[in-house]
Amino acid sequence: MENNGDKMSKKPNILLISLPYQGHISPMMQFAKRLTSKGVRVTIITPFSANLISDIQNKSINIEYVSYDHDEDQNIITVEAYMENIEKKASDKLLEVMEKQKSSSGEPFDVLVHDSLLPWGVDFGHQHGLKTAIFFTQPCAISAIYYLVHQGKIKYPVQEGDDLSFLPDQIPISHVKDLPYDLYHERYAGTLDMLGGQFSNVENADWIFFNTFLGLEDEVVDWLSSKWKIMTIGPSVPSMFLDKRLADDKDYGLSLFKPDGEECIKWLDGKDTDSVVYVSFGSLANLVEDHMEEIAWGLLNSKCSFIWVVRDTEKSKLSEKFLEESADRGLIVNWCPQLEVLAHKAVGSFMTHCGWNSTLEALCLGVPMMVMPQWTDQTTNAKYIVDVWQTGVRVKAHDKESITREDITKSVKDVMEGAKREELKANALKLKDMALEAMSEGGSSDKNIDDFISNIVTPTTST
Repeated sequence: MENNGDKMSKKPNILLISLPYQGHISPMMQFAKRLTSKGVRVTIITPFSANLISDIQNKSINIEYVSYDHDEDQNIITVEAYMENIEKKASDKLLEVMEKQKSSSGEPFDVLVHDSLLPWGVDFGHQHGLKTAIFFTQPCAISAIYYLVHQGKIKYPVQEGDDLSFLPDQIPISHVKDLPYDLYHERYAGTLDMLGGQFSNVENADWIFFNTFLGLEDEVVDWLSSKWKIMTIGPSVPSMFLDKRLADDKDYGLSLFKPDGEECIKWLDGKDTDSVVYVSFGSLANLVEDHMEEIAWGLLNSKCSFIWVVRDTEKSKLSEKFLEESADRGLIVNWCPQLEVLAHKAVGSFMTHCGWNSTLEALCLGVPMMVMPQWTDQTTNAKYIVDVWQTGVRVKAHDKESITREDITKSVKDVMEGAKREELKANALKLKDMALEAMSEGGSSDKNIDDFISNIVTPTTST
């Protein structure tokens, strides 16, 4: 599709704001790039300071920084207080940016796109003359479950043996441990109230976006669509790793860590096709020392080469003996350009915590996975990877209290060798094609973005 802005007398002017976590801001940043490529003016309020935002390629995105630091207020010790702090500081910043926009150009913003975990954004936007769009960064299956929490249909904590008939048939979960982690082991009091609260004002939003794509969760998309008009606009990954329609869009444009990019790619260039296991458990996971040791020796015993992302704070959990014996076959890095690594021909599989962004990246690049979910939505994402999409294997069974090196070695061999690998790879490539189709010109997600833009300027008349 040609640039929509060329066909409009007034360019839409959109304001976006995210929750202060990289897993939330990254997909919203990608959505902003898609909008600007279609002639839309975009301002995004980010929790990341300027020194953490790299050249995002698309210079038409205006970046505004808001600090959510609350060190000065020692009373913020609960989830509720934390979110209230974000609401105050974010709404103050929104007002500041809106006033600056009005005084500088005289053209106000048209739409506020806000993270689903900031449900106050609906009323805030409407009170200030803006239409509002809720942006769900998690998959539809997770969101559907949290909607049931909001409705009071799930009594938690859910325990082994509990009846799971509260789930609709469109969500194929029969084991408690496949539900989102907090439903059976709430890490912080108030977390589930916050997650269910995403739906407290959803019926009043003008648009509801999900970072997913048709072909991936069709049954759950249909179930949610029976309640509200939702729009799939994903997968929100950099364009050069998918449809290649946005020139030079090679990364999200921000990072909490300095990637060891050159070292990783140079090392991979010397490896055979599909010979390397890539291991990363995200920016927040903290594995216990015993698990780190079992993963380490399981990888070494598999005889496969591997790249393992281990943060500096975690490296002390690896033994000197392992580091010495793995030096010729493994590369341990503090961080790396994950998309470039997953796209490299040498990488044959991905051992992952199943965060949604990582899951989408692996699916978009056709990489089979070994799943080791830790918490939040990761447990349900893992269920879909293994049993629904059949693009990965589970490293440990539900009934195991710990993982062993034998678990790790077996999983690596399953994903890297033989008939099982062929099946997983074939399924992964099918989903890769579906993701490409969704974001390509005229694809389902691309069309939804176009429809959103056109209805900002020329709203669809209600029937």
